[in-house]
Amino acid sequence: MKGPRAPLEGLEGTSEARALAVERFPTKPYCLVRDWTIFRIEVTRDELFKCHAAGQLPMILFAHNVAEDSQGRFERGDWVRSSMCTGFHDGVAFETRNSIYVLIGPGHEQLASLKDVFSLF
Repeated sequence: MKGPRAPLEGLEGTSEARALAVERFPTKPYCLVRDWTIFRIEVTRDELFKCHAAGQLPMILFAHNVAEDSQGRFERGDWVRSSMCTGFHDGVAFETRNSIYVLIGPGHEQLASLKDVFSLF
């Protein structure tokens, strides 16, 4: 990983996170997570253009602790690593093509290479 981790803050608790997911993203499965890091992936200008052309942002979420998953894909306490971000809303809702990850409690943001991120677990 590269550089310092910047502290960020998610929502206060599971109830608030669930309500946000259900109200704002009613058609997408959601995953509520704690102990999370958003990795901003280092990309070249050309790679950034390709990401944007594909409707993605060079960001991946890693969380050490799943609090709840609406479809039971993950058990409580599991870790999860997202696919590439398609939207980051209000600093607490990390969207991918298939899911919404709602961030709970303290977390971090960090710059990293794609290789570094995929070496995690």
